[in-house]
Amino acid sequence: MTTAILTLSCHNRPGIVGAVGNFLYEHGLDIREAQQFDDRASGQFFMRVVFAPLDAGTTLPPADFTPIATQFGMNWAITDPTHRPRAMILVSRFDHCLVDLLYRQRTGELPMDIAGIIANHERSTYEHLDLDGIPFHHLPITPDTKMEQEGEIWRLVRESGAELVILARYMQVLSDALVAKLAGRCINIHHSFLPGFKGAKPYHQAYARGVKLIGATAHYVTTALDEGPIIEQDVERISHGDTPEVLVRKGRDIERRVLARAVLFHVERRVFISGSKTVVFPG
Repeated sequence: MTTAILTLSCHNRPGIVGAVGNFLYEHGLDIREAQQFDDRASGQFFMRVVFAPLDAGTTLPPADFTPIATQFGMNWAITDPTHRPRAMILVSRFDHCLVDLLYRQRTGELPMDIAGIIANHERSTYEHLDLDGIPFHHLPITPDTKMEQEGEIWRLVRESGAELVILARYMQVLSDALVAKLAGRCINIHHSFLPGFKGAKPYHQAYARGVKLIGATAHYVTTALDEGPIIEQDVERISHGDTPEVLVRKGRDIERRVLARAVLFHVERRVFISGSKTVVFPG
């Protein structure tokens, strides 16, 4: 690796930054980027360091860091920033987030590989999309087939080597069992600035209430519906003259960009889960 990323979290105590810095220096490694956060509410410390060897022949076996990690009780990883994680995308009828993810991935904005697309609607629903050879799986969901189809989803995730699952407006609630298997690696886009209007036609509810802001929220999926750790949010101002149709159009745009940013933060290992919240180091 020409560069590497060290991510770590642990209970905060004096000496962590110094120990990490000294370790990298003693191994002939140069710090290119460093971000840290001391969460005083939880007592946890989070750090992300990008480093590179000063000399071309310098290498760092990850095991060399183990003594320091053990000393401070760290959860840690050293990863190659050029690694492209494989992502499985789940989608329902609304495909604007899927289209956006495909475009950003093809242009290199999202450094990941798409392992497949799983939809609960037939391929003809997306006939206008050029999937460029990406495997497409139609798994219709009914109350009678839900568990069987979720088993198939899990099989496809495992066999494709997908490291990330993206719910790109996938309008099905995952079971607790599947959510547990995907803990920390399943991202959902919610069509509201959480907490917000729940149920059917959220933008119409917002219109009826005369709201002045609409938004979207990307979060990790947990067994508590729409209450997982939030990764990214955004809003857009509206006026009394905006119709529900205008709110839907503006909402689609917010959803696309919020989901894309959340996925990028995850892929670049900028997100740390801290209980019901996240720590996100900006790029």
